[in-house]
Amino acid sequence: MDELNLPEYDFKIIKENDQKKIFDSVRKKYVVLTPEEWVRQNFIQYLIQEKKYPASLIAVEISLKYNTLQKRADIVIYNKEGKPALLVECKASSVKITQETFHQAAVYNMNFKVNHLIVTNGLNHYCCQMNYDEKTYLFLSQIPDFE
Repeated sequence: MDELNLPEYDFKIIKENDQKKIFDSVRKKYVVLTPEEWVRQNFIQYLIQEKKYPASLIAVEISLKYNTLQKRADIVIYNKEGKPALLVECKASSVKITQETFHQAAVYNMNFKVNHLIVTNGLNHYCCQMNYDEKTYLFLSQIPDFE
């Protein structure tokens, strides 16, 4: 898999029916190792190991409905009160992050109303702090640690 702009982590990777699978420590199961999944699994470990987010507060591929469409948010992190606090949209490292990527994350966020919105392709990571009262957002220079 591609080298990412994240620390290196040890993963359990197996081959099953000619498909590589990676163990997702949050979902507690092996999932098909696609380029996007590689970014997602590395970013999950980054959040847990470097930013100290408890794995118990992390949810992966959370279903949501937007108009009549069924969608899935890549990573949602909840606060201690059980409310969504951070949303992460992951793309494969070969995918350039564009305004459309942010739009996708913003659409998902209409359901969650998180404090922080992150978009990453494993190479570039963008984090916004949301201000719903003023209907604005602020790009942060760093991804916040778990409080």
